[in-house]
Amino acid sequence: MIKAHSLLYAIYICLIVSIICGALLYFSNLYNQLNLYYNLQEELYIQNQSVVNFALGNKIKPQEIQKDENSGIEGNYKTKPYGLLTLLLAESSVGNDTVKSAHFVGSYTTDKTAVFLTNISKPLSYSGTVTLNGDSELPSTFIQTAYINNSPNKLNNNGKIAVSEIRLPEINPNFEKIFEETEGVKTALKDIEKAKDSIYYNSFFNETKDIYVTSSLSNIIFKGNFILRSKDSIRVRKNAVLEDVILIAPKITFETGFKGNLQAFATKGIDVEEKVTLNYPSVICVYNKNEEESQIRIKKETTISGAVVYFGNSSDDDFSKKTVEIAEEGLVFGDIYCTGKLSLRSNVYGSVYTNRFFLKTDATSHDNVISNVEINPHKRPEYFISIPLFSNQKTAYGILKKVL
Repeated sequence: MIKAHSLLYAIYICLIVSIICGALLYFSNLYNQLNLYYNLQEELYIQNQSVVNFALGNKIKPQEIQKDENSGIEGNYKTKPYGLLTLLLAESSVGNDTVKSAHFVGSYTTDKTAVFLTNISKPLSYSGTVTLNGDSELPSTFIQTAYINNSPNKLNNNGKIAVSEIRLPEINPNFEKIFEETEGVKTALKDIEKAKDSIYYNSFFNETKDIYVTSSLSNIIFKGNFILRSKDSIRVRKNAVLEDVILIAPKITFETGFKGNLQAFATKGIDVEEKVTLNYPSVICVYNKNEEESQIRIKKETTISGAVVYFGNSSDDDFSKKTVEIAEEGLVFGDIYCTGKLSLRSNVYGSVYTNRFFLKTDATSHDNVISNVEINPHKRPEYFISIPLFSNQKTAYGILKKVL
């Protein structure tokens, strides 16, 4: 005979077993749903990368992408200018699930020019130890020795020398457009919400936010799709964090020790103080087509990865008012283009285009003299993509940087 309390225990055990079985079935179903979700996300990411590769292979020309019949995933891409860079926006979607990515893209460089010096003044001379590793176009096929100090002179020239033209190769017209018009939604800084109360962030899938800022950028973080503008000047303090933004002002200064990644455009001048690091891809650019004095000054131990550009004046202008000065112990990893006078004391792993060189000493200034520098475009790695100085590049496209 079964006792009543034994029957009650059996009911409890059955209830517990049923709860455990139900939980196992629930977790099994949840696991299957999560597995399907993550598999779908993986397929979306893979398809998104395929969209990016398709766009690069198609040289970022607009083209419709067929829908994947097996997975039902649709992909598309578009491009738009962002300063001097090209932004590639790729999307992959199925149902309500979407994966997006944004990249700065450009064409691989085939330019192995070391120096292009226009044929409008005296031949090029050198002092100290100078290395030119690449083909050059100069006023004369012979590089003369300049006896300026008591140190020994040594020239290492590994490349062909041809006689140059009287004008520099024409710069990409998009450079001038930056100073004429910029697309962006005019926004007050107070109207922008901070992510996590500390970071100003704007996705590259949103419209560019164009903001007038104070003359000093200090203890502030901007990341993404911003144009920071001033009617007078901008001084970037070393405690500011700027990533992928555009700066536009008549005068821009970077404080000693600043590190960032940006594009800076000015009309009167840009000062880069000592030990500044501008990471790839960064642009320092001054555009001045009037008679006022303007310059780019880059001080000691500064590294710029991208391009240094001064343009706007013709080869007939007074070069003494249009100068680029790059101090010693630094590095320009990329290209230099200067329609004025260039004082170069740091190494360049890229190409140099200028109307005239100059070298300052305690006593005087010497025209078309370079001293103790290495100009070597071959030290750029194969994957390096230059800032598009010229508009005739037709090589394969690649990614400079992923920004989303």
